[in-house]
Amino acid sequence: MYKWILPSLSEILAESQATMAECSPMKAEQQWRISLAATEQLLINTLATGSPDATTGLVLAAPAPLFSQPILTQNLQTVTFTARPFNPLALMPFQMPKPSATANKPVILQESVLSLLPADPLVKERFCLVFTEKFRLVLVLKEDKSGDQGFSFSFDPEVVDQCWKSLGARIMLTNPELFAEVNALVQKYPPVAPDYHTVIHFSQLLLQELTEPEGNEEALETSAEWEYKTEPQSSNPNAPTPVPDVELLLAFAHEVRTPLTTIRTLTRLLLKRPDLPETVKNRLQIIDHECTEQINRMELLFKAAELETCASLKSANTQLTPMSLDQVLLQSVPRWQQAAQRRNLTLDVVLPQHLPTVVSNPNMLDQVLTGLLENFTRSLPPGSHIQVQVIPAGDQLKLQLSPQYHCPGTNPPSETVTPPIRKALGQLLMFQPETGTISLNIAATKHLFQAIGGKLIVRQRQHYGEVLTIFLPLEVSSKKKAIGH
Repeated sequence: MYKWILPSLSEILAESQATMAECSPMKAEQQWRISLAATEQLLINTLATGSPDATTGLVLAAPAPLFSQPILTQNLQTVTFTARPFNPLALMPFQMPKPSATANKPVILQESVLSLLPADPLVKERFCLVFTEKFRLVLVLKEDKSGDQGFSFSFDPEVVDQCWKSLGARIMLTNPELFAEVNALVQKYPPVAPDYHTVIHFSQLLLQELTEPEGNEEALETSAEWEYKTEPQSSNPNAPTPVPDVELLLAFAHEVRTPLTTIRTLTRLLLKRPDLPETVKNRLQIIDHECTEQINRMELLFKAAELETCASLKSANTQLTPMSLDQVLLQSVPRWQQAAQRRNLTLDVVLPQHLPTVVSNPNMLDQVLTGLLENFTRSLPPGSHIQVQVIPAGDQLKLQLSPQYHCPGTNPPSETVTPPIRKALGQLLMFQPETGTISLNIAATKHLFQAIGGKLIVRQRQHYGEVLTIFLPLEVSSKKKAIGH
């Protein structure tokens, strides 16, 4: 018996798989996030190996767009479902995308927003339906009235088709004039049984997102090791202890990030309209920028809270691979300089002629460096100059952030620079009364750098203030080249 006139997606999966295991909210949340990360990587690999002329893909998601990698946002059509009064703008005029392509430019697909009825139990679920030419996939995180959550997923094309029919019926209830257009998008990807290589690859990606045990004692621990402990603790002295303020930060970061993502999506929809006055367009671009900046901050807070909540998460989602720092800096430096200019600061980056290959996490390195620089610039007075210097240091690469409160090329001031006043807020955060800034504390920031294979050192210099130094390990081949030189 369904709870409503239409089955929810969790009910469809529960029928197909006999049961959807319920667990603590934090554990279900972590299963959802790990599966999303694996799905994102699976889609990236699928797009990278597919034909340039092949149809890309479609994602139906709630309550906000789930994937942020440029290769996905540019090649996936996203339709987002949300409910009133959470997002009253969801009932704004809806326009289906009209993609166009040239010989030299890829198809840039738009994002769209559809509404759900407030009484619909699907409002309590987060879901992701993926349609590609090679596979279909559904992921669902549900919550019942008692607060228990459950997560499940399926590659079964029939199950995914049932989920789409359930969503399609909801579109008929709320936006019947749009059903034919959304259905046409779905029908571009007919049901197909996934190749077993695809399912195996997804399983491998899931395992990579989890921490492998280190040492015999950890190898004996159960999968409950990475559960966020909200229930009474067992007698196991090694079991992680729940930290209320960290768990509160997890929930807060998620709740802030979700509506901001929806606001950004709607803003980008408006920016695609050709009839916007220039002043309106400029203000929408500012909204988009501010939303993106705060979404990234919340993502960093969430990641830091994950690392602190459970020891086994300290290397989860941090796959370390050889990567070019050139690409990261090419994308990041202009953003860093713009952020500095908004605070009346200047920023210079000094690079060696050749940057060796480092070993880190490509997805997290830019995010962690940007978060560090953001916190660093907030503590500096207007008119300060910041120098970012990248220097090879043996088998590591050193990135140093140093402020200068005087004009470059002159002697340092005689007075001692007083470090900013910081007050602790719980285990992870600190507060600067002078600026009203809340940010991650040094310990939490160091843990983030450890998770991506690096090391952060903070020193206080008499005439310059705080100097931050980051060390990243070099790839083996790069080490040999450095030694040879």
